[in-house]
Amino acid sequence: MSEKEGMSEELEDTISQFRKESRSQSVKEPGFIKETSNLINEASDYLEGKSSNQIYETHPRQITLESTSSSGSKSKRNEEQKKNLQFSETSTRTETSQSLSSLTGRIAEYQALVNFLSHETVGEVGPQVSEENQKHLGLETTCKDNFTVNLEAKGLQEFPKDILKIKYVKHLYLDKNQIKTFQGADSGDLLGLEILSLQENGLSSLPSEIRLLHNLRILNVSHNHISHIPKEISQLGNIRQLFFYNNYIENFPSDLECLGNLEILSLGKNKLRHIPDTLPSLKYLRVLNLQYNQLTIFPKALCFLPKLISLDLTGNLISSLPKEIRELKNLETLLLDHNKLTFLAVEIFQLLKIKELQLADNKLEVISHKIENFRELRILILDKNLLKNIPEKICCCAMLECLTLSDNKLTELPKNIHKLNNLRKLHVNRNNMVKITDSISHLNNICSLEFSGNIIAGVPIEIKNCQKIIKIELNYNKIMYFPLGLCALDSLYYLSVNGNYISEIPADISFSKQLLHLELSENKLLIFSEHFCSLINLKYLDLGKNQIKKIPASISNMISLHVLILCCNKFETFPRELCTLENLRVLDLSENQLQKISSDICNLKGIQKLNFSSNQFIHFPIELCQLQSLEQLNISQIKGRKLTRLPGELSNMTQLKELDISNNAIREIPRNIGELRNLVSLHAYNNQISYIPPSLLSLNDLQQLNLSGNNLTTLPSAIYNLFSLKEINFDHNPLLRPPMEICKGKQLYTIARYLQRADERDDTRFLLSSNIEKILEKIFKIVANNITETNFEFLCQKLNLANSETDMPTKSTVSLSERAHQALVIWKTQSNKLSLTAAALRDQLIRALTMIGAYEIMDKITALNLFTRAIKF
Repeated sequence: MSEKEGMSEELEDTISQFRKESRSQSVKEPGFIKETSNLINEASDYLEGKSSNQIYETHPRQITLESTSSSGSKSKRNEEQKKNLQFSETSTRTETSQSLSSLTGRIAEYQALVNFLSHETVGEVGPQVSEENQKHLGLETTCKDNFTVNLEAKGLQEFPKDILKIKYVKHLYLDKNQIKTFQGADSGDLLGLEILSLQENGLSSLPSEIRLLHNLRILNVSHNHISHIPKEISQLGNIRQLFFYNNYIENFPSDLECLGNLEILSLGKNKLRHIPDTLPSLKYLRVLNLQYNQLTIFPKALCFLPKLISLDLTGNLISSLPKEIRELKNLETLLLDHNKLTFLAVEIFQLLKIKELQLADNKLEVISHKIENFRELRILILDKNLLKNIPEKICCCAMLECLTLSDNKLTELPKNIHKLNNLRKLHVNRNNMVKITDSISHLNNICSLEFSGNIIAGVPIEIKNCQKIIKIELNYNKIMYFPLGLCALDSLYYLSVNGNYISEIPADISFSKQLLHLELSENKLLIFSEHFCSLINLKYLDLGKNQIKKIPASISNMISLHVLILCCNKFETFPRELCTLENLRVLDLSENQLQKISSDICNLKGIQKLNFSSNQFIHFPIELCQLQSLEQLNISQIKGRKLTRLPGELSNMTQLKELDISNNAIREIPRNIGELRNLVSLHAYNNQISYIPPSLLSLNDLQQLNLSGNNLTTLPSAIYNLFSLKEINFDHNPLLRPPMEICKGKQLYTIARYLQRADERDDTRFLLSSNIEKILEKIFKIVANNITETNFEFLCQKLNLANSETDMPTKSTVSLSERAHQALVIWKTQSNKLSLTAAALRDQLIRALTMIGAYEIMDKITALNLFTRAIKF
């Protein structure tokens, strides 16, 4: 096999990985591969802290194209990927995996990719680097010709010039550091580089010396601050892959067309407005990413890239396609989501090799019947448009595997849609569909079916023939009776029928032993059906917003149940039957009429999350404090009876991480709350709390604190001890210290800094007040020792001292000095009753002395003040 042929096969793997890397940054990720593989993974993973519709995706560091890779290594990787997608542990999941063998093969084709800057690189370490130091420095070696230096996320501030003295460095990874320039790097040490990756640094530009790296094949500077690409990059004659994703580039790189060997170019998420007409000079370009730029037209220059097989223009402002698009004869993937297309040029249907076409979130009103030309089409995404019908000719797209039509104006599907024998995923959410066609039973390979948000009244019984279905969503329709056909689907593990009119559960549901996830909230159920209790493998059950009043004893058969949602029902007493569910992890009984909790709740040894908000508790249910495993507790009472206090026993829940006691009438936080060492989030807004206990300030892991709408007037100065706080809210409190204006920014540093300075001011005032007291006492002594009898009488008059206070019986035996000092002490005592400060008394005494003409005394007091200031200075 020639080098070019080997390279071509490698490219097929590379393209979808490239798309995965780029689309992981985009607003919407409609990729069929991720969601379809998710359907398989969810069966065992969705209850391990993941939502049912979460996208499971590995995040490769980037993609790479190695011209030396062979078809043999490619097939080996495909086999490994297939093995990784299989079910494990239960025969049900194994059968499901086998029934989807062709699907997983397709997934493997899209996921069997080489990680960019792969660490399975080769090399030989020079004798100057020991094996121990290799590991420390991130060096990886497996053979004689090359070796890799991996210094990802090492906190580097500058280019590691010393490490490059090693003779054979060819692959250098410096991702996730703080390198802002190449300064310090000797260009001579870089000449042997073939791969250079500097993702997620602080680069604002590339040096002109980049032109010296003649051996460079891959350059990745994505996720930086680069606004301009130097023209010298056009001298990198061997470059095959360039990644400038997520930068600030406004102009297409000049002279880039000189890079005759370039095969992959990523300029997504920049600020490009124009593509030069010289672009077709890149005659070997096969993958081009221009997503999330500011292109207002589809650049005609793109239409003349003869080798292009993948083009991503997602998230631009394109309103039409040029006729020249027909020239892209080899194009297999075209992504045009989130643009402004109102119609499709008929020439697009001449792209006979197209396999994936994404047109979500545009303004398309019609799809041409010429779509029949797309005989190789696998993925068609048409969500969020204005389509009223889909042409019958779509059924000629025999290879179609994924068709999503959500958020349009469809009333029906093509009558012969059953001819799409390879269809695995059909999503028609939020349209105007009245029914699901009976012919759906012919879609023998369908795996995921979604018709939520329509006006469908029933599901045809023929759906039972679709034995490969693993996930169905029929939320918010007009369904009155539980669809019996669903009970015969042996592979169905995920079923969601929220927001309908179902009032009874058929006995047939007991045949759904493989069902893991069931949602029936917002229906008309009056009882918790005994038939649910036959679902021994069920892990997630949502029966919220119904009219259920009690639980059958047979619920103990549901030994696998992890999550049970019973919010907004009619429970007046706590259903003790729930306490037999030893594997229960999450229980939601919010918005019922509960007044107390049974002590049997202590049998829920593994319970982690409880929601008892908006009930009618008379007191805080102290029985909850026995739950040592509890991590989240919500007892907010926005609709229920208000709690007035929390028990000290709350501290027994040592594993508690999140506590919500909002919308109550609680007056104080327990003083021992600091014993909840694992607390991360405390929501106590809309209460009557007036004091933050000191122990709360010892919660080192606390990240969220919401005490808005309380009666706090002061915040403790030691609040800065809560160094993990990320979110704080003290709004709507009568705060004086600090003032509410300081707290509006919700920044802990600002609040703590104000309190620190306030403390410093208070300390200064205290010291000043203490010093003035001492100075006042010295002034008293100066006055007493120097005043004359006449001036003393005048002074008493000015200070309003009565004669009884100065005419003492022992006047003849008490010296004038003693009488004067005693009179001043009495005057001070009287003044203190009027809350006069020492400074005010000093000023008043000086004014009186000035008025009676005691100038000698005033001179001595002035000297005292000058001396005091000098000492202070």
